[in-house]
Amino acid sequence: MDLQTVTDSLVSGVLLGGILALTALGLSIALGVMRLVNLAHGEILVGGAYLGLYLLRWTGLDPVLGLLLIGVLMAVLVYPLHGLLLAPLSGQGLEAPMMTMFGVSIILQNAFLLFFSADTRSIDRPYAATPVHIGSITVPQIYLIGFVISVIVIVLVHLLIARTRFGRELRASAADPGAAAANGVDVRRVHALTFALGAACAAMGGTLIGIAFSFSPTSGASYLLTGFAIVVLGGLGNIFATLVAGVALGLLQSLGGVVFGDGYRELAGLVLFLVVLAIRPQGLLSGRGS
Repeated sequence: MDLQTVTDSLVSGVLLGGILALTALGLSIALGVMRLVNLAHGEILVGGAYLGLYLLRWTGLDPVLGLLLIGVLMAVLVYPLHGLLLAPLSGQGLEAPMMTMFGVSIILQNAFLLFFSADTRSIDRPYAATPVHIGSITVPQIYLIGFVISVIVIVLVHLLIARTRFGRELRASAADPGAAAANGVDVRRVHALTFALGAACAAMGGTLIGIAFSFSPTSGASYLLTGFAIVVLGGLGNIFATLVAGVALGLLQSLGGVVFGDGYRELAGLVLFLVVLAIRPQGLLSGRGS
């Protein structure tokens, strides 16, 4: 493999890592604020890909242009789930909500199979297969588009959490829910909105993934594992560290593909995940702030 091919692959990995960071952001926020291990996160991501596919099919609107609408739709769809399934389990430990979301994951997988069949789909856009040249480097155009969008969304989420009243309430609820409630914060509402925000990020990332790659009703599991790897690398709830961790994981996967072959891309990321989990479970990039 020549040097130019290796360089193109590594740059592509960095750009793809930005998209992966967006898909993992909701998982990180839910874990950091709600202490929720959302095992349905992968299915929510796949749901975003299906939303993008049918938005294009029914309205002709390009999914990238309709990305915000897709995020809002997913947030509206999942918001009631918190009140129906998760809020009643408040104070029951971590296991009950986790197993509840595992049940939701299975239900969503079967719903996707029922409504969309087991066929592998992709969101067919001209820029999905079109290369773009950055100097001597050639990368898929969708990687570059997705990276830029992901960075913008991540920055906006950071500003939302750092500079708004909701963000202050979210940080207070994450630090000490009891003290936050005693000071007038509606912790249940904050958790519901946080859950919806995480789902919106997952859906938008899922749409970008659906343009860049193919997907099926069972694709969520691999992206759930990737999300956990990014969260472990970046630390819970640390937004910019999630972006850095996503880029690092994308780069490592590309490096694994270059060295060992494309079939070992995900293996390289999962090995890093296990190593970091054993050595520094709080995250390599964990720190204070968002």
